[in-house]
Amino acid sequence: MCGIIGIVGSPEYSVASDIYDGLLVLQHRGQDAAGIVTFDEHNLYHRRANGYVRDIFKQRHMKSLQGSVGIGHVRYPTAGSSSVAEAQPFYTNTPFGVSLAHNGNLNNTEEILDSLLEYDHRRINTSSDSEALLNLLAAEIQRSLNGRPGGIGMLNSEDIFRAIERTHMRAEGSYSVVSCITGWGIVAFRDPNGIRPLCMGTRNVNGFTEYAFASESAALMTLGFELERDVSPGEAVIVRRDGQFSAKQCHPEPQHRPCIFEHVYFARPDSVIDGVSVHSARLRMGSSLARKIMKIKPEHNIDAVIPVPDSGCIAALELARELEVPYREGFVKNRYIGRTFIMPGQSVRKDSVRKKLNTIESEFTGKTVLIVDDSIVRGNTSKRIVEMARKAGAKKVFFASAAPPIIHPNVYGIDMPAKNEYVAHNRSNLEICEAIGADWMIYQDLDDLVEACLGAGENNIATFDCSCFDGVYVTGGVTEEYLNRIEKSRNDNAKKSAPA
Repeated sequence: MCGIIGIVGSPEYSVASDIYDGLLVLQHRGQDAAGIVTFDEHNLYHRRANGYVRDIFKQRHMKSLQGSVGIGHVRYPTAGSSSVAEAQPFYTNTPFGVSLAHNGNLNNTEEILDSLLEYDHRRINTSSDSEALLNLLAAEIQRSLNGRPGGIGMLNSEDIFRAIERTHMRAEGSYSVVSCITGWGIVAFRDPNGIRPLCMGTRNVNGFTEYAFASESAALMTLGFELERDVSPGEAVIVRRDGQFSAKQCHPEPQHRPCIFEHVYFARPDSVIDGVSVHSARLRMGSSLARKIMKIKPEHNIDAVIPVPDSGCIAALELARELEVPYREGFVKNRYIGRTFIMPGQSVRKDSVRKKLNTIESEFTGKTVLIVDDSIVRGNTSKRIVEMARKAGAKKVFFASAAPPIIHPNVYGIDMPAKNEYVAHNRSNLEICEAIGADWMIYQDLDDLVEACLGAGENNIATFDCSCFDGVYVTGGVTEEYLNRIEKSRNDNAKKSAPA
């Protein structure tokens, strides 16, 4: 999972500071690396490195990032390594100078690399699927020109639309993309299933309509852009440096099937994704979970509902309201520790849980508490939290997950590739409960989760990608052989031996 942003500003305006501020809003989507690329009429400027946004970009870097057009990226590694060479945006000289920032994961990277070498005579420098996607797009732009002479002034929007049509034909998987062509403009596009989010907004500056694209609407709203809409699955949107706007559906059969885990965990609650408020979806998750508890354990005797901050808070609040049980914040979060889910390596995650949360003993002592989290993946965080609750004096510890059991790999940009690392893998509900040390536990039903995330139906979502829950993959190329291959390359043991 990554965060991307792109801005076309008025000609006299430098976009670097706004891209920086937007990346700060998207920092929760990736804490491994960050980068910004900007350009003016003639030159390209860039800065990318490992680390947090605030640490990478100093004043001297911001001054050097000139120009009224640019893109930015925060990285959370799923494929490839965590080396600085794989920080985005990526860049290639030919044709015209193309930069790209990608959120998602390609499922046919090896096939793309082979075809790039054989047919397009391109070889990439890293193991990143995002660099493969960049070179695929660049090769198709070159092919769209069809040998026409002339410089970048000859490039038109139809050339780009044709290139993206062919990119859709060759790429499988999830990809939301912002790409800039130096001196020309920005291209934003989304895979035919719309798995990863991408929205767009506008603002008026001295009569010039500025455009911005981002993974989440919260980034646009923070910068003063008005949310216009989401980029549709399979659609390409072009904004030229002079503000000219054009858009086209570039896939013959798009199907809107976004990743449901955005609403469960990744997205900020103040974002609206594909027309659905993340905050409202999480409230509905809590409501449906409360109804399930009342159905199967009406005499629950719960004294307090306590969330795991932050992504468990909203569901817990509504759950407590419907159960008519006090909502209490019994865990204090150290907000200077990153999100443990997206930290590579089991030992790092375990150590971070100890440093990230502390208890308020008075909220636990002598009580039967229901701890609510957004989901349970490996179970180590949940086990540690249950231990902390008992140590704080809880009489009984119940545990609720706002999502169903995770039992299948996620291959669309979330680092959950190794099913044998999931606590729910080949375990019953009782065995999971014993594994995390709780007295009782409950999971959300998948149908209820889907209903919660669809909202009132005022959107164009056909259904969701729920592959980590039900094993149904919405794209081609996800075979058992593929799943076994990525599990071997991306499990925790593989990460320990990966180059830094």
